[in-house]
Amino acid sequence: MELPNLSLARKRINKESKVINYQLDDKYQDLGKNKKYFIKTYGCQMNEHDSENIKGLLDSISYTETDNMEDADLIILNTCSIRENAHNKAFGMLGRIKHIKEKKKDLIVALCGCMAQEEVVVNEILTKHHHVNFIFGTHNLYDLPRLIYENTKKTNVCVYSKEGDIIENLPVKRVNDYKAYVNIIYGCDKFCTYCIVPYTRGRQRSREMSDIIDEVNDLVKNGYKEVTLLGQNVNAYGKDLPYGYDLADLLEAVSKTNIPRIRFITSHPWDFTDRMIDVIKQHDNIMPSIHLPIQSGSNKILKLMGRRYTKEDYKTLFDKLRNIKGMTITTDIIVGFPGETEEDFKETLDMVNYCKYDGAYTFIFSPRVGTPAAKLKDDVKLEEKEERLYRLNELINNYSLDSNKKMLDKEVSVLTEGYSNKEGMLYGYTENNKLVNFKGESNLIGKIVNVRITSAKSFSLDGELVE
Repeated sequence: MELPNLSLARKRINKESKVINYQLDDKYQDLGKNKKYFIKTYGCQMNEHDSENIKGLLDSISYTETDNMEDADLIILNTCSIRENAHNKAFGMLGRIKHIKEKKKDLIVALCGCMAQEEVVVNEILTKHHHVNFIFGTHNLYDLPRLIYENTKKTNVCVYSKEGDIIENLPVKRVNDYKAYVNIIYGCDKFCTYCIVPYTRGRQRSREMSDIIDEVNDLVKNGYKEVTLLGQNVNAYGKDLPYGYDLADLLEAVSKTNIPRIRFITSHPWDFTDRMIDVIKQHDNIMPSIHLPIQSGSNKILKLMGRRYTKEDYKTLFDKLRNIKGMTITTDIIVGFPGETEEDFKETLDMVNYCKYDGAYTFIFSPRVGTPAAKLKDDVKLEEKEERLYRLNELINNYSLDSNKKMLDKEVSVLTEGYSNKEGMLYGYTENNKLVNFKGESNLIGKIVNVRITSAKSFSLDGELVE
């Protein structure tokens, strides 16, 4: 048993990360023969990509994927701990799985991801959810074949609380044939006071640029049209490496692979350099769409959050980015942070009015056990938080609609991804990451086509194919 330890997870030592090249032990190859697996994923793009690696690992040991949980011989929950809602959903799903296991005694149930790295979560599972066979964390996805091989009826916990290594050559089963996630940096060292990620994901550690470029080149050879470079704080790429290169250098190198579209997420304003902005301007295949979390428009609240910038700093950066041709900017905002007054909230609304964001992910503050913010007095009533969130979303949605209306009658480039929820239509995304629905034949899926925008809503656009 290797239980998570929050005290160990906090530690940071300035040393180079160990790079481990994964290799499957032959004795695991037929573990899943004639068996099926089901994965439920919660959370961010990093979790989604982790699930692609988990699927790759399971395929490599002869399991077959199913989208019906009740048909599965193995169920894995890949969890998120950033907000209470995702936390509660995962525990609710464990309750549903318990009923399945009561009928299917040989069912293997596993939990992984960020929740697995939390002491309180693991203790609750060990106490109340004995139907879980094993738990593994964010640092040891590669352990999955061994954990299945060594599975027993008693819950096994294999969660490492450490700064983290870099595991190369993990198998991957990508869910999209045209767009791919590529990890470039793991972990985070920012320690925003509300965020559990630095504890669950470990120290920031960058992959070698050559390994990233090799991966992108392979994607190009296999017909991929778009890559998204991933990291909890993607802009910090290279800071831990001894070579002196950074995200600007990486973006230039990736652009030379001739992949048609490059995106990166998530950006911390603290690490966004002028050189990065210049590189984005210089290369047409780096998409003009940035997710730039502000979190609050109040300097007092930003300081309590440990965000390391002021609203004035943020505005300066925002204005530089807005000057890039075709640029759209989205953000994250938390309302009801401990100590937030109505005046602080109005400053956030003022910031939204200044930035006129193209979209935003908005949340009510959710205290996470072990973070500094969880110890602050939560002095904002729930009704007030909900009312603030409503006002904020109303404003955000208005600006999102205004942004989309500016695209009416314009001809845009769209990467077609598949069939839309709208009957008889396809969907895809523009260079500046706007969702577009349009009529077209199935042979357009996976291709970049020109579409003229005919209708605009708050969250999507309708268009017609330009022949």
